[in-house]
Amino acid sequence: MAGEKTMNRWLVVLGALLIQVSLGAVYIYSVFKPGLKDSFPAWSATDLALPAQIILAFFALSTIVAGRIQDKIGPRLVASVGGVLLGIGLIIASQASDLLTFTLGFSVLGGIGIGTAYVCPIATCVKWFPDKRGLITGLAVAGFGAGALVFTPVAQKLIASQGPMPTFMYLGIIFLIAVILGAQLMINPPAGFKPAGWNPPAAAAGAGAGADYTWQEMIKPPQFWLLWLTYFAGCTAGLMVIMNVTNIWQSLSILDLTKTLQTIPADTFKGIASKGAAAVMIVAILNALGRIAWGKVSDNLGRKITLIAVFAISGVIMLLLNNLGTYSLFLVGVAVVGFCFGGFLALYPAVTAEYFGTKNVGANYGWMFTAYGAGGLFGPWLAPKLMEVVKKVPYEVIDKATGAVTLAKEPFAAGNFMQPFIISGVMCLVAIALVAMVKPPAK
Repeated sequence: MAGEKTMNRWLVVLGALLIQVSLGAVYIYSVFKPGLKDSFPAWSATDLALPAQIILAFFALSTIVAGRIQDKIGPRLVASVGGVLLGIGLIIASQASDLLTFTLGFSVLGGIGIGTAYVCPIATCVKWFPDKRGLITGLAVAGFGAGALVFTPVAQKLIASQGPMPTFMYLGIIFLIAVILGAQLMINPPAGFKPAGWNPPAAAAGAGAGADYTWQEMIKPPQFWLLWLTYFAGCTAGLMVIMNVTNIWQSLSILDLTKTLQTIPADTFKGIASKGAAAVMIVAILNALGRIAWGKVSDNLGRKITLIAVFAISGVIMLLLNNLGTYSLFLVGVAVVGFCFGGFLALYPAVTAEYFGTKNVGANYGWMFTAYGAGGLFGPWLAPKLMEVVKKVPYEVIDKATGAVTLAKEPFAAGNFMQPFIISGVMCLVAIALVAMVKPPAK
C-alpha cells in the first residue's frame, strides 16, 4: 500500500513518546507540594491534594471527547490542540495567587490539554501495530510514566533557583512546543492496513473479540463495567501512591526521627525532602518500565493472566506499604506499585481494542479511561483524608534571602496511612476475581 511505503510506523511511536513524556510530567506534582506550601501557607493538606485530583479527573473526561474527535478527523490536529491547552494552562497557573485560579489553570485547562493529546498516540499506535498490541501500547504510554523521570530534576533545579510558580511557566512553554512537534507524526494508517507477513489470529475473526463496537454499544454489556471497575481499583492504588510519594515518605521518616528528636533540623528535613523527590524518580522509572514489560508479557501470556498477576502483586504490596519504614524498603514498595500501575496503563488500551475493536478505539478507550479519572479523584484524596495524624512535629527551615534558620510557620503533620493502603489493597485483590470472570462480549 502507498501508506505503508511512505510512512514508517515506528515514526508514530517516536512521536507518541515525545508527546507522552511531556504529558507525563503531571506525575511530578508532589515535587511542587513543599514549595506550594511555603508560598501558600494557608493551604491545608487537602487543599494541596485538590489540584492533583482535579487534573486527573479532567484528564480522563477529556479523553472521551478527544477520542471521538480524533476518530473522525485524525490525531494530528487534536494532539496539537492538546499541547496548546496544556501549555496555556500551566502558564495561567504560574500567575495564580489563590487556589481557585491555580486549579483552573493547572488542573482544569491543563487536564483537558493532557487528555486531548494523550488519547491520540494510543489510538494511532494500536491501529499501526495489531501484531504487537501489548508491547506497542506499553511503549506508547511508557513516555507518560517516564515524564516524571525526565522532568523531576528539571523542576527541582528550577524551583530551587526560580521558585515554584515561575517553574510552572517554564514547563508550560516546554510542553507546548514538545507536544506540537510530536503531534506532527500522528498519522493514521491507510484503510485495511496490515503489517507485512501478519494475519489476524483466529480468535479475532469470531463473533466475540475483534468486532467493532461504537462507544454506545460498548457500555451496554457487563464486560465493559467489570473491566472498568478493575481499572478503577488499579488506578486508585497506583495514583494514591504516585501523587503522595513525597508526603508518605516524610511522614514515615519524621515519625521515626521523633523517637530521638523534638524538632527536625533544617538540614535533616531537607535531606528527607530530597529522598522523597528521589523516590518520585524511582517510581517514574518503574512506572515506565512496567508499561513496556507488562505489555510484552501480555502478548505472550495473554491479557487476563497478566492482569491477574499485576493485581495480585499490587494488592499485596499496598497491604504491606505502611510497614516499610526504612528508605530502602520504602523504595522497593513504591517502585513495585509504580511498576504494576504502569502495567494497568499498558494493558487496558490493548484489552479495549481486543474486546471492542479498533475502528472506534479512540472514543472507546476514552470511556474506559474514565476509570483512571475516577481512581485519580479517589486515590489521591483517600490518602490524606484517612491519614491518621500521629504527631505534629516542629521543623526548621532556611530563609532563602538571609540564610537564617527558623522554625516553619506550621509543624509537619506526620501520620499513619494504614487505612487508605488497606482499602486500596483489598480493592486490587477483589479485582482479581472480577478479571477472572470477564470474557469477550459476543456481538
